[in-house]
Amino acid sequence: MKAVHFGAGNIGRGFIGLLLHDAGYHTTFVDVNKEIIDAINQHKQYRVLLADQDQQEQIVTNISGINSSDQLEDVSDAIATADIITTAVGPNVLPIIAGNIANGLLQRFRQSDDPVNIIACENMIGGSRLLKEKVLEHIPAEQKSTVLSLAGFPDAAVDRIVPNQSNEKMLTVSVEPYYEWVVEMPSMKGEVPNIKGITYVEELTPYIERKLFTVNTGHAAAAYLGQKYYHQTIEEAIQDQNLRQVVEGALKETGDVLIEKYQFDRDTHEQYREKIIGRFTNPYLSDQVIRVGRGPLRKLSANDRLIRPATLYMELFNRAPENLTKVIAAAMQYQDNGDPEAVELQQKIKANGYSETLEEISGLPKVHLLHQRIIENIQR
Repeated sequence: MKAVHFGAGNIGRGFIGLLLHDAGYHTTFVDVNKEIIDAINQHKQYRVLLADQDQQEQIVTNISGINSSDQLEDVSDAIATADIITTAVGPNVLPIIAGNIANGLLQRFRQSDDPVNIIACENMIGGSRLLKEKVLEHIPAEQKSTVLSLAGFPDAAVDRIVPNQSNEKMLTVSVEPYYEWVVEMPSMKGEVPNIKGITYVEELTPYIERKLFTVNTGHAAAAYLGQKYYHQTIEEAIQDQNLRQVVEGALKETGDVLIEKYQFDRDTHEQYREKIIGRFTNPYLSDQVIRVGRGPLRKLSANDRLIRPATLYMELFNRAPENLTKVIAAAMQYQDNGDPEAVELQQKIKANGYSETLEEISGLPKVHLLHQRIIENIQR
């Protein structure tokens, strides 16, 4: 069996690549990073370390690599014969790889009518749907019906903490033991891949929002509040009891939203929430605040992990969430000269002020109560 995976970074190798290996696939990694691709082709294997007390390790083999910058025909050839295609490139890169995927699908369906599923494993809602939209932009009108009938783009929710790291060997990657990979069944085409570790569900949105509003919201809260109180790592931030109280309060608010919206069992969700907070305190994962906090413009957008649950809370309960507004205020003040989005955010604030900038990036009008509460928290 053959898999093509776009993105040979830590998440691609330490999460998706590992599960594909365990399921018996030969995985072809596609990436623009020549150094990593050359290393994959040279060594034909890499180590995955589990960041826990036991420090177990697994060797991933049966791999190869393609440099998507200058091996476009090889990418198309790989897609043409793949049994599954996955991505872990980041939401902003999906439109960039769409052309390569489109060319590969066109070649594939000239040769056969074997269906294939393309699963975007990204930290976002509707990643595969976005990728499908961008791929179709590269498909000629007369061939779109063929692609739509044979290429599935099932959305997915993925969850595994893979921090920035420096290992002696370039391809070695350390990951937390916990993971979750949930895929929406109705959008699949052809035979469903038998991959241990994937949970197939009929309706994905509750699982995506549960993960986004718990793992991602909590992680972002620890990062933005952590920097505000001069902490360097997520673990260190969560150990700060005053800060932890706000993080736990924010996740209580997002939990109330999820329970009200999707009828999750309260006791079960509270156990899930506690498990997530426990993951942030893993002493074997040194996750930097600046890694988790990067990309504040995206994370403060209307449908992401901060603004979306906060606006839903207001709609459902007719009051502003006390803790989420504190987290959003801290995110607005986030600074990192090494992160282009953080730099742009502070430039906007310097030029236009907090209120104008918040309205621009989040879509929250100044008259909105949530907008006003966020600004009040910044002013405090």
